[in-house]
Amino acid sequence: MTHNKPTKYLITGGAGFIGSHLACALLDEGHRVSVIDDLSTGSRDNIQHLIGHPDFHFARASITDEIVLDRLAAESDVIFHLAAAVGVRLIVERPVHTIETNVMGTEAVLKAAIRYGAKVVITSTSEVYGKGNGVPFGEDDDVVLGSTHRSRWAYAATKMVDEFLALAYYREKGLPVVVVRLFNTVGPRQTGEYGMVVPRFIKQALAGQPLLVHGDGKQSRCFVHVRDAVDAILELSRCPKAVGEVCNIGSTDEITILELAHVILERVDAWRNQNSLPNSPDFALACPEPARIELMPYEKAYGADFEDMRQRVPNIGKVRELVGWQPKTSLRQIVDDMIAHMAPTQP
Repeated sequence: MTHNKPTKYLITGGAGFIGSHLACALLDEGHRVSVIDDLSTGSRDNIQHLIGHPDFHFARASITDEIVLDRLAAESDVIFHLAAAVGVRLIVERPVHTIETNVMGTEAVLKAAIRYGAKVVITSTSEVYGKGNGVPFGEDDDVVLGSTHRSRWAYAATKMVDEFLALAYYREKGLPVVVVRLFNTVGPRQTGEYGMVVPRFIKQALAGQPLLVHGDGKQSRCFVHVRDAVDAILELSRCPKAVGEVCNIGSTDEITILELAHVILERVDAWRNQNSLPNSPDFALACPEPARIELMPYEKAYGADFEDMRQRVPNIGKVRELVGWQPKTSLRQIVDDMIAHMAPTQP
């Protein structure tokens, strides 16, 4: 969809997985896009193809750099705030960084936005539902988190504070704010470096390694393609009725992590056969299916104090009602897209 009047957008964390896809979508619509990212978890590779575009500007800086953030916010109509500490592994290993980045960063963005009257879209996370059992999760459900001794819950708590801050700026100061809670968003450019399960499994399968499933593998998730998630974020950012609201964005197709591992093995094998690749150690294990999946205790993967959510399914009734959105891409299509992006190039 092309809009007649170009809008000036700022994306914090825009060199990250989701932010880079959002930048591409906005540029395709003919808008001007600025990105601020310190590349701590994002990558210049994600936006390299955009460098040199006349309507794209990249600033390598932290969102806590007041001078840079102020200059970029002054030139923006809408700010998409995606910069955050992300990934289970990073959260467990660097809790101080997680708390400071998420809370102080969001406060800095909101202060800059109020100075210049920019609209803000805050990206939150399904993690805020904690250990709730009321599946599917609705935006107004009560929240149950674990003990503060377990750093696993620091991320959820900080993102809740982000939401409280954003909604307070809306109610008290009149800042137009939309909060989106993203559920397990996956797709090309996502890496498994910080614990993301789909790219980690695909990387292991492509390398002919066993897929390491944490816990008993019966924990379930719903995976949405980044392309579908970006569509929802954009539609909500332009919906007047979404201002001051919190909206879930995600798929409702539930799958256990063990089932996910089998789907990925199936799709990697199909990719290998389609490309007529030999059964070399580089691409597949020449062994029975059960040996291609290994269970790993959580304490071995993340330490003794780790807790996980057994089930994570969104209620997407609100976003459907506001903008008519629902995900279009099946899990197998998602996995195929990621394999094509991650697979080694053949001579």
